[in-house]
Amino acid sequence: MTTTYLAQYLFTGLLPLALFGYFLGRKKIRSQQDPNARYKASENLFGWFAVSKMLMPAVLISFIGSILDLFDLVEVPWPMLAAAALLLGAGSIWIAITAIRPGLRVRTALEKTITRILLVASLISILTTIGIVMSIIFEAVHFFRIVNFWDFLTGTTWNPDAATIDDAGNIQPLFGSVPLFAGTFMITAIAMCVAIPVGLLSAICMSEYASLTVRRVAKPALEILAGIPTVVYGFFAAITVSPLIVSLADKVGISADYTNALSPGLVMGIMIIPLVSSLSDDVISSVPQSLREGSLALGAYPSETIKRVVLPAALPGIVSACLLAVSRAVGETMIVVMAAGLQPNLSWNPLVGMTTVNVRIVDALTGDQAFDSPETLSAFGLGLVLLVLTLCLNIVSLTVIRKFRQRYE
Repeated sequence: MTTTYLAQYLFTGLLPLALFGYFLGRKKIRSQQDPNARYKASENLFGWFAVSKMLMPAVLISFIGSILDLFDLVEVPWPMLAAAALLLGAGSIWIAITAIRPGLRVRTALEKTITRILLVASLISILTTIGIVMSIIFEAVHFFRIVNFWDFLTGTTWNPDAATIDDAGNIQPLFGSVPLFAGTFMITAIAMCVAIPVGLLSAICMSEYASLTVRRVAKPALEILAGIPTVVYGFFAAITVSPLIVSLADKVGISADYTNALSPGLVMGIMIIPLVSSLSDDVISSVPQSLREGSLALGAYPSETIKRVVLPAALPGIVSACLLAVSRAVGETMIVVMAAGLQPNLSWNPLVGMTTVNVRIVDALTGDQAFDSPETLSAFGLGLVLLVLTLCLNIVSLTVIRKFRQRYE
């Protein structure tokens, strides 16, 4: 189905028919209701009742046709399908108009329709997630058929260009992912060392100490950082922060590369500060005032109240904010490419260049290799391991959140 055809189907067929059903439903109930009655249902509800009855079969048949066409299961005749959908919609309008009467529980019928729509929306989200995971798993299985899984997880050398095939047909373990995940964890840890303390302290200042005037000015100013494009942060890290780090390292007699892990970590942390600060501020502000007043009434200082009452009560939300920040740091690519380089390097020294999993995934999928080559398929292997690690991180954070929520509820 082309975009033009879809637009014609919607704007010249489905929407005019829905509008016709809406006014027809209003007219039908207006002709049957006693205008002097004390209690009567809204005419708009009957209009929406007719629209909902019309849309359900039309949308259902269009969805089935789209699925069949998407997976090339059947050659879908779109003109005939559109005509059938409109005819079904028109027939449904007639059935809905016939059922409209003053005693009809139209509000209950609409509530059931809305519930079904919400369930379908939830189902679409769940199925989309399952589809994404399955697509990664299927392609990763192809990769792990030619590269040993254990060598992939424990190998310390990532050099697909130098991979060789031995006499038995096995690829030599040059797809070791340890340097990539080590670089990812190091840059993420540096970013979190900047973002979490600064963001959390900013949130405490905004919610507990700042006046309303200061809060109105400072909070939007802080959130401006979230609107800066990541490529600008990349320029800042590569042009300003990296030379500054090299200069400082030279003054203390330490060697540092211009493409190092420290500069993208620091800049990434600055980029994530608004995320931690804004979410933590909202969570801390939502702690009931009665908890603060109770603590102060018992003689505690404001700082003691924040430390022993407010922060523990807000901890589930703060943990969620930190988890989102970690996910944001793990998924960042542009800053790492511009400031940390593309060289996989297994080292504890943050002043040398290293790269992350996401950068290598982008590099593998944008090269000129065949899609079934080991280097291209390695992107799906990396994506699968990163997905599992993120899932484990979510499980740990949810356990922490549930534990503290039960304690303070």
